Amino acid sequence: MQLKGATVAVTGATGFLGRYVVDVLLSRGAHVVGVVRNPERVPGLVERGVELRQANLADRDGLLAGFHGVDAVVSNAALFSLKNVSWQDHVNANVDGTRNVVEAIAATGVRRVVHVSSVAVYRRRRGPIINEAHRQRSQGRLRLPWTVYPISKALSEQLAWRIANERGLELTTVRPCAIYGAFDANFTTVFRRIMAVPKVPLSFVPVLARVPLVYAGDVAEAIALALENPAAVGKAYNITGDNRSLRQFARAWVEAGGPSGSIKLPLPAPIRQRFDNALAKKELGWRNRPLVDALRETFALENGHGALGKD
Repeated sequence: MQLKGATVAVTGATGFLGRYVVDVLLSRGAHVVGVVRNPERVPGLVERGVELRQANLADRDGLLAGFHGVDAVVSNAALFSLKNVSWQDHVNANVDGTRNVVEAIAATGVRRVVHVSSVAVYRRRRGPIINEAHRQRSQGRLRLPWTVYPISKALSEQLAWRIANERGLELTTVRPCAIYGAFDANFTTVFRRIMAVPKVPLSFVPVLARVPLVYAGDVAEAIALALENPAAVGKAYNITGDNRSLRQFARAWVEAGGPSGSIKLPLPAPIRQRFDNALAKKELGWRNRPLVDALRETFALENGHGALGKD
């Protein structure tokens, strides 16, 4: 679809990733409708021309009103927290919330949808790189504090595909890995605290740990490319960073001007998880920007030199 002149609704538009998605859509000339729980959270969005409509993931009538008259929806809102959150909280937000969103989309006659999933949906295994066909988690898997989010995201994506097939929706799912960027309350905040501690060796940033971190701006770009590309309908894409170590990320952090402590020494820690992002690169023309560039943009946005705006 042509984004210029199109009206695109984004759930969770005032959240971390949502603000990046809004920014990319606006840059392409779309009219953005933010379907959000708290329209007052980021007042700068209205100043940029974003239309905010209030609804939460349990509010079916609000979601119907939120999606009225739009051309496409980015289903982005979900629960992810490093705090101890229950399985039922994840079911309510991620599974039942996805059901309410996708059914409301179908009921309003909208057909084009991009659902933000996660590489957490995959069952873990050692060995080859994980591609989009890899087996997913299921409801029967043991639910532990660290698996409730992955299982709920797997169930929510599977539910989205089932409803889309039943209702004739043109669905694409994107599966990011750990996301970093401005105003992130999770990974970026934790990493900032580690890097800012003085005289702490970089043993807290393992030299052999390779985690495919992805910049929020690049995830947002992938979502826009998926909306624009008809070939993306019916597809899922891993939207993950390239195979870089946390030590490389730490070096880029310092080079980009991020806060850091004194002399740091690496501690070997063979933690590796790799995902195949070749399909997004081939079919969508998507690319990761260099770590230093992404981190420079992150720090600039947090310092008010950009359009995202602070809470």
